[in-house]
Amino acid sequence: MLKIENLHVYYGGIHALRGINMEVADGQIISLIGANGAGKSTTLKAIMSLVQKPEGHIEFDGTDISKMNTRDVVKQGIVLCPEGRRVFPDLTVDENLTMGAYLRKDKADVKKDRAWVYELFPRMKEREWQLAGTLSGGEQQMLAVGRALMARPKLLMLDEPSLGLAPLIIKDIFAIIKEINNAGVNVLLIEQNAKAALEISDFAYVMETGTITMSGSGRELLNDDRVRSAYLGE
Repeated sequence: MLKIENLHVYYGGIHALRGINMEVADGQIISLIGANGAGKSTTLKAIMSLVQKPEGHIEFDGTDISKMNTRDVVKQGIVLCPEGRRVFPDLTVDENLTMGAYLRKDKADVKKDRAWVYELFPRMKEREWQLAGTLSGGEQQMLAVGRALMARPKLLMLDEPSLGLAPLIIKDIFAIIKEINNAGVNVLLIEQNAKAALEISDFAYVMETGTITMSGSGRELLNDDRVRSAYLGE
């Protein structure tokens, strides 16, 4: 599905990614955990061609996407739901979903996907004509994920989907991520709530200062003393 080899990214004089290697296998939820500034978000931006990649190779479904522009990466089937929700505040819920499908021409399938998103997020259906800027933080996060799904991604990348949300909403968000994966969408998840992320992950990577320092199944990392001490507060 997605394969990254020897990826380097620089921000000025800062070596943000230091030759990372990772894979997202088909049908899986993969998590990338680590402290702030470790390079997790930079990894997603590099995949989306939002930052320059002087070294490294990124392959998706057998196609080299290393030098593609962002629009073409999206056309390949990769969609990023960025940190901070970033909905269009002056558009309605339904209009935000329409924006998610702006590259698509298959109107009948867009209609089906909109119905599926409203099925995943019944609260959005109740508020479909409400301005996105007036929604709660949790509702905006649901809308951001729903908007990303409207692009019909093969790989959905989520950057800190639980950030700033109440515990009950976080539980709902992770249950929905699992449901999205069960529907056939591969997921690459960045999350500081390491416990919640690892519990739903098939495989995970630990990132520190631009390098991958550990990897294993979600269950293996949940039970690893180093991970428990550094990221689970145990």
